[in-house]
Amino acid sequence: MTRLMTTRRGAITGALGLVLLAKTPAIARGLGATRATPAFITDLIGKMTIEEKAGQLTLMAAALGGAAATALNPPTTTPNIEHQIAEARAGRLTGVFNGRDSDYARRLQQAAMQSRLKIPVIIAADIIHGHRTVFPVPLGEVASFEPELATRTARVAAVEAAAAGIDWTFAPMVDLARDARWGRGVEGSGEDVYLGNLFAAARVKGFQGDSLTSDTSVMACAKHFAAYGAAESGLDYNPVDISQRTLEQVYFPPFKAALAAGCGTVMASFNEINGVPAHANHWLLTDVLRTAWNFGGVVVSDYTGDMELIDAGFAVDARDATKKAFLAGVDMSMQSHFYMDHLPDLVAKGEVPVALVDAAVRRVLELKAALGLFDNPYRRIQPGREQARVRMPAHLKLAREAAQRSIVLLKNEGDLLPLPKTGKRIALIGPFARGQHDLIGPWNVYGDDKQAVDLETGMRAVMGQGAQLSVTDGSAIDAPLDGGIDAAVAAANAADVVVLAIGEETAMSGEAQSRTAIIVPEAQQALAEAVAATGKPIVVLLKNGRALALDGAVKEAAAIVVTWFLGSESGPATADMLFGDVAPSARLPVSFPQQSGQVPYHYDHKPTGRPNPPGRPPEPYKTHFRGILNKALYPFGHGLTYSTIAYGAVDAGAGTLAWDGKIVVSARVSNTGKRAAEEVVQLYIRDVTASITRPVRELKRFEKVSLKPGEARNVSFTLTRSDLMFVGGEGKWIAEPGDFEVWIAPSAEAGAPARFTLASR
Repeated sequence: MTRLMTTRRGAITGALGLVLLAKTPAIARGLGATRATPAFITDLIGKMTIEEKAGQLTLMAAALGGAAATALNPPTTTPNIEHQIAEARAGRLTGVFNGRDSDYARRLQQAAMQSRLKIPVIIAADIIHGHRTVFPVPLGEVASFEPELATRTARVAAVEAAAAGIDWTFAPMVDLARDARWGRGVEGSGEDVYLGNLFAAARVKGFQGDSLTSDTSVMACAKHFAAYGAAESGLDYNPVDISQRTLEQVYFPPFKAALAAGCGTVMASFNEINGVPAHANHWLLTDVLRTAWNFGGVVVSDYTGDMELIDAGFAVDARDATKKAFLAGVDMSMQSHFYMDHLPDLVAKGEVPVALVDAAVRRVLELKAALGLFDNPYRRIQPGREQARVRMPAHLKLAREAAQRSIVLLKNEGDLLPLPKTGKRIALIGPFARGQHDLIGPWNVYGDDKQAVDLETGMRAVMGQGAQLSVTDGSAIDAPLDGGIDAAVAAANAADVVVLAIGEETAMSGEAQSRTAIIVPEAQQALAEAVAATGKPIVVLLKNGRALALDGAVKEAAAIVVTWFLGSESGPATADMLFGDVAPSARLPVSFPQQSGQVPYHYDHKPTGRPNPPGRPPEPYKTHFRGILNKALYPFGHGLTYSTIAYGAVDAGAGTLAWDGKIVVSARVSNTGKRAAEEVVQLYIRDVTASITRPVRELKRFEKVSLKPGEARNVSFTLTRSDLMFVGGEGKWIAEPGDFEVWIAPSAEAGAPARFTLASR
């Protein structure tokens, strides 16, 4: 570890030197115990009163915040502007989050600079998938299978956010989501560990840039620690009942990847683990995060997370909740004001050691130093910068590219897509056909649908003057419209092809938006059935923040496209794909189930002793629900191009992987069609027999390959023993000699495997 110099500027140099440990896979070393605290921070702590220390551990919603920020969290008592400024001036406030603009950030910072010790405030915000320029929702962006794209979009988000005075973002969310009912899956990276690791690291890199002292960088925050995505029944805030092995193998790795990439903060999760809420879970926050992983950064509560210990039945009152959360390892309290209200008395009564308070304050001050705030409190707050840096042409161009590369083509019978720009009468039908609504998607504080481009506008621009396009709503999002279906049927009958824009509205995904049935709303399903009855070919454009169970006319449509919530350039990007100006190249980061009752479903499930024979219909007394196979409607990794791709047999070379060696696995991938294509070539493995049962497949590598018409390439991947490791019976990461199956395939349920053997030590 790089030791920190004992100057304020030197505090920045090594404050986030996170490296992988060699002992176990993907273990991250945080702001380690070997670092030296800058002398000025030690001096500051020595001068602080206990009230000032509690203030440095108290984060509040900005009193001057936007309407969107208010709507994203439950109502609480927020102090008025003058009171909050007075708190900053008194040193009783470490910072605020989700403020309206840089003007308020400046007023607050000026107040902090008038405090006794002149400790700067930190300005935080939820910058989940863009600031003023909005990119696809994270789940959609992961469909690109391009971590580098996520780095680029997070970089632009940081540039815009930092220009608004923001120092710290509560992103990325690295929770894996394997139950599509859970609304917050839209913020994450889907169901796969390997993909989740890559995107966690990529987003941290993008937010933080090359230097945290830059006025274009913001500190990242990995959330929610831990296993929030495993909430029972996919219900937000619900308990989590999970094994230690699953935590280690599935839910911890993306956090380790984020910390290894330099992330200096972690947010606690709302759920409990093993009967103990995460916000009071000493084992999770201290034994695991601090001791085992040697994380030295800041742990922040989620919004009123410490307060919620009371209703969870784990704390008697606010004072008890404060004591339990703080002693468990939560450094900073968000929004409850509990730490400011109760820590001083807890210290005075000897119930909380002052040394622990000093350690938490030290971590917070080191965070502010790492961001350059002690050197220049106004580093990210400069007059005129905010407007100059947002929604720049280059940013909007990237938004369009990111949206294009997030669109997944699920089905394209008869090569219905791409559509011709002229010569065909197109009926655009559905509640998402037009209008600046439901474009930027959930969990965006600063974006605006009114600044985004809708589908009709995008299609007309791409089609040009010769457009033969009619637009009909047909239904509302969750209710019929008077005469809506009749108008839609008439429009379909007058057209050569129908583009049906249906799916979820923004409010159906995100926090507190769990759904019992992950289906197209009934009113829209009825619209689809009526339009399908006309016999016209249909292109279904799905707007969604999760995997959906498709049925009836939607499922049977000739072409089905997943467009997620694509952000500022939704309409143009979708039109680019529809008319072939760009070809679809994204793949599903989540499995689409056959029915809602099949979830939670994920491709890397465990085998059972009674699997249904492959390629056979459901058999009695085998593993499946009544009437359907235990497989996805559209599996993880699935997605089509505008060409046809053929895979040759998998070649596992000599078929033996030496204990400390490598094995190269390859297959020939060919573009057998007439259009250029980008194919996501995926490598999966299966441990055939092990001391602990292993998943039916696990993604270990992928490569996005560009192929011209008629072009073929040998695509090769290298595996080592580390790729075969799992948590064994004694709770340690191990690999076991034996046979493995390996696929190179276009999805998690495609292809035929080869075999290789891991030799003994």
